Amino acid sequence: MVRVRVLVVDDHRIFAESLAAALAAEPDVEVSAAGSGPAALRCLERAAADGRRFDVVLVDADLGGTVPGARPAAPVREGDEDGLVDGISLVAGVRGAQPGVRTVVLAEKDDPRRAALALQAGACGWVAKDCSLSRLLTVIRGVLRDETHLPPALLTGVLRELTAARKHRTESERLVESLTPREREVLRCMVAGLGRKAVAERLFLSPHTVRTHMQNVLGKLGVHSTLAAVALARRAGVGPADLAPAGRIGVEESSSA
Repeated sequence: MVRVRVLVVDDHRIFAESLAAALAAEPDVEVSAAGSGPAALRCLERAAADGRRFDVVLVDADLGGTVPGARPAAPVREGDEDGLVDGISLVAGVRGAQPGVRTVVLAEKDDPRRAALALQAGACGWVAKDCSLSRLLTVIRGVLRDETHLPPALLTGVLRELTAARKHRTESERLVESLTPREREVLRCMVAGLGRKAVAERLFLSPHTVRTHMQNVLGKLGVHSTLAAVALARRAGVGPADLAPAGRIGVEESSSA
């Protein structure tokens, strides 16, 4: 018999243990539980190292106190022992660490916006916590067949959210494409959280030149702050600059570059 390995991730221990016990009663299901995002990633890493990868991760949407409507963060890293990592960010982290593992979000209530964010982060399904065990098992087995599962009542709202997100992304991509190559480098440094001085050191430019580039970036993107520019860049799929040590390339630019 082919066994399905499931990891339940929920910081409410009673719920996690009860759900794990209910799933484990199925003859073809093997279950483990984790109480935080970092603990879940460690569990996934250990299982992969032992050649016993998990197939499906069930993630609490409110893990670590999710802020409703929050944008998925970058893949979570180990080391946050408090486990203050929201569920949607954990979905993104699992996708980044082990793309073959399916994730399903368990939620207290239906929320089209957050469900759309979960799908964008890589989730294969969104299921109500009060659904029946048979329904949950249907979803678990369905996502292993590459199906996507959403409650019918959420479908219209999720499609609307995804369509709106795509529209915003297209506009953001168009604005980013208007930047020069050097301005895009500066924008990637901004996404990485570097200030003007750090960007200058990173790109071997003067702070004055960097200031000019940053002003140009804000102007072309039609925003008035670095935070707004970073948010727009992320919508356009712009990732942070690689902060590994870089060799010096080129020569000092003038402020008119």
